[in-house]
Amino acid sequence: MNYAEDEAPTTTDDPHWHVDSGYAELGTEAPGPPERDGPFERACRIVRNYEFTDDRILRGIYRRDDPLLGRDMVLEGRFLFLRFLMPVRVTDAYDTVRDGKRVWGWTYQTLCGHLEQGRLSYEVAKDPETGRVTFWIHAYSRRGPVPNPILRLGWRLFGRTLQLEFYRRVGQRVRELIDANPPGDDEPKVGLVIVPRERPERWRDRFAVDLVRPGMCP
Repeated sequence: MNYAEDEAPTTTDDPHWHVDSGYAELGTEAPGPPERDGPFERACRIVRNYEFTDDRILRGIYRRDDPLLGRDMVLEGRFLFLRFLMPVRVTDAYDTVRDGKRVWGWTYQTLCGHLEQGRLSYEVAKDPETGRVTFWIHAYSRRGPVPNPILRLGWRLFGRTLQLEFYRRVGQRVRELIDANPPGDDEPKVGLVIVPRERPERWRDRFAVDLVRPGMCP
């Protein structure tokens, strides 16, 4: 990781970190365990495969045959004609009961070269009493050490706005994909995957400049 875990925030008002948490409603099922191919199972499949990102802001690259826990991913952040290639690693994956709700999710943490430092968790939850299914994001983050002064200025001006827009959009995306019969596991089990799979080619992609590991290792 590109930060020490003992520096992680312990409260939501830590002045050195952005601490975020939010949710989106995904629908309802019959009370009880998750329904077969219902909103909960569909959402878990979408979230596991990282299909829910807004490709105008972020794309993901990973090896299809890697297990979820321990998966190394490259996140391709996109802004104007720039593509920031930033590494992360999945450090936790869980299927548990929390506060009476069935919760499935995973967590990644940033690695050396990322523009940010921090941790982000994606979760799908079902209340067995009401059948309510929700998607959750829990995150803490801060700008990492960035040697390029222009990138530092750009992050200061636009980074937080894009981050919050990304959080807002992913909940909508999960809901849209549930309703649109989301992609399953019909792809080969080996090789690289670029997600979301259903992404239009944009004219600016032809002129994009790739910045590999734009952050500095602390």
